[in-house]
Amino acid sequence: MDRTKRLFLGRALRSDSLGRTLLPKRIALPVFASDPLSSVAYAPGEILLVLSIAGVAAYPHSAWITAAVVLLMITVVASYRQTVRAYPGGGGAYTVVSGNFGRRAGLTVGGALLVDYVLTVAVSVSAGVDNLGSAVGFVRHNQVLSALAVIALLMLMNLRGAKESGRLFAIPTYAFVIGVLGTVAWGAFRALVLGDTMSAPTAGYEIVPQQTGLSGLAMGFLLLRAFSSGCAALTGVEAISNGVPAFREPKSHNAATTLAVLGALATTMFAGIVALALHTDVRLAEDPARDLLIDGEPAGAGHHQDPVIAQVGIAVLGDGSLPFLCLAAATALVLFLAANTAYNGFPVLGSILAQDRYLPRQLHTRGDRLAYSNGIVFLTLPAALLVVAFRADANQLIQLYIVGVFVSFTFSQSGMVRHWNRLLADERDPAARRRMHRARALNGFGAALCALVLAIVLLTKFSHGAWVSLLGMALFYAVMTAIRRHYDRVADELAVDVPEDRLGMRPSQVHAVVLVSRVHKPTLRALAYAKLLRADSLTAVTIAIDPDDTRRLTEDWRRRHIDVPLEILDAPYREITHPFVLYVKKLRHTHPDDVVSVIIPEYVVGHWYETLLHNQSALRLKARLLLTPGVTVTSVPWQLHSAEAARARIGRRHPLHVPGAVRRGHGHRIRRP
Repeated sequence: MDRTKRLFLGRALRSDSLGRTLLPKRIALPVFASDPLSSVAYAPGEILLVLSIAGVAAYPHSAWITAAVVLLMITVVASYRQTVRAYPGGGGAYTVVSGNFGRRAGLTVGGALLVDYVLTVAVSVSAGVDNLGSAVGFVRHNQVLSALAVIALLMLMNLRGAKESGRLFAIPTYAFVIGVLGTVAWGAFRALVLGDTMSAPTAGYEIVPQQTGLSGLAMGFLLLRAFSSGCAALTGVEAISNGVPAFREPKSHNAATTLAVLGALATTMFAGIVALALHTDVRLAEDPARDLLIDGEPAGAGHHQDPVIAQVGIAVLGDGSLPFLCLAAATALVLFLAANTAYNGFPVLGSILAQDRYLPRQLHTRGDRLAYSNGIVFLTLPAALLVVAFRADANQLIQLYIVGVFVSFTFSQSGMVRHWNRLLADERDPAARRRMHRARALNGFGAALCALVLAIVLLTKFSHGAWVSLLGMALFYAVMTAIRRHYDRVADELAVDVPEDRLGMRPSQVHAVVLVSRVHKPTLRALAYAKLLRADSLTAVTIAIDPDDTRRLTEDWRRRHIDVPLEILDAPYREITHPFVLYVKKLRHTHPDDVVSVIIPEYVVGHWYETLLHNQSALRLKARLLLTPGVTVTSVPWQLHSAEAARARIGRRHPLHVPGAVRRGHGHRIRRP
């Protein structure tokens, strides 16, 4: 099993190797920005698809819609550049909102971002499969299977580490950027300098308007809906602010620079593709089988509608030309790799939420390759379920998109306004105050603009699927609140609030090693039990996985004057089992005639879902120690209130199954024949 793991993931890395996994700007750009860059492949088409409801006559409005999206992109990028400088610890909108508006608002934003990351994977992979399916028949006829295979491959590559996956993904991302910019530049040169006539493959087609004679409020609503669809170009912008810790030093400066480069590339590519689409007379219809007319006849059910970027590429570069084929291949690849933005943003955010006890603590642990492996796997599962549920249909999935994005944008920029207000209250330097006033004005404008866009998105997309995103956000909020409530209840229950001698019994004689993680009631009871055995030597052992947790434990140990020596074992690979088993074996070698009794404090829980949050490390450790000669393992249980309640419920429902019932004479009577 370990050999298979090493084959796919590579050798495990020590914790002190973390610095070598940090990303330079040239790798960070494709790692964190592939989503907003790849949106150029579908966001222009979403605008034209919505406008086609009113027919080709509504297409010229796309220029104004594009200008509004570009203005919004510039504002959001400039605002997040300030966020990464003010909050270099990562977490993005969640950290900003939690610090300025409190826990509930931060949790709302955290849930919105988690939903958005899941949708990023589902939408990007489905769109990539759709593009690839136009050229590969197997993919076209097996879209769901192909999408699941791509998601599994992305998961595997990210489990190998951000730096390794970033190097691999950088090539197609930069190829896509160069291809799109080259297409825009060559198209502009042909149109403005050479005066060539360029026509898209659909230029001669007609579109039957679904609604004729739209004006006033109806046309205004249609334009707002087209604008909200075009705002898909902004998805993924916040990923850089979430992943600041993954950058090389100076982290904030490098993250801000990467954001600026992202903004410049994304706006240029987006505006250029829309301009060329209008110039080459691209035609798209929401229902091409019925509303797209070819030589006066409906296109029919078998018609495949090429995306905008493919039609522009054919018009500018030539159908079947080598540059066009390169652009098409890079587009398909970058749409798959757009999901990589989520695979880098989601695990980091999940780690921060887990550290704040809103998600299982396992999400805070780095894996063998120093990536947040559990978060990567956790993201894969709901994304795969969405792909299966929506049959890998990108047009349906995209309707669920961008709600969470603008919830986080709005809260984040509002939180930055409050951040600057707090700093201005104490700042006396005039130059610094002027900088803060400018920053506050920019964030204030961004907050107002994002709030307006959020209202437009909810108004125009709610009935088209946005309600599913809101439901997902509410579900994440409820689950994270329940997890935090559980961890808080356990912490309160385990807190040392009684004299230590009441937690144990009188000492006796044995040889013992007590595994501890922190000082609480179960730890003190385990130590008291070890004293009961009157061990020849009694030692407490902790595994140094997190330096901050280890420091707090040693300080608490000294402060409480616990009369048991505490040994700290180094764990360079963040794994508890191996260093502890090695320690026990060395102790056995030193005392070959003695029995080593390992004492492990454990929680006893009453609900199945609580077992996912506790005792996983203890189970793995006991399985290894039971195979070690001369070692006994003792669990010192600490019953949580939920366990007592569960035992009472079982007693009420099945009194004959309560332990000891048979010995007390309440068992089943044996019928004699």
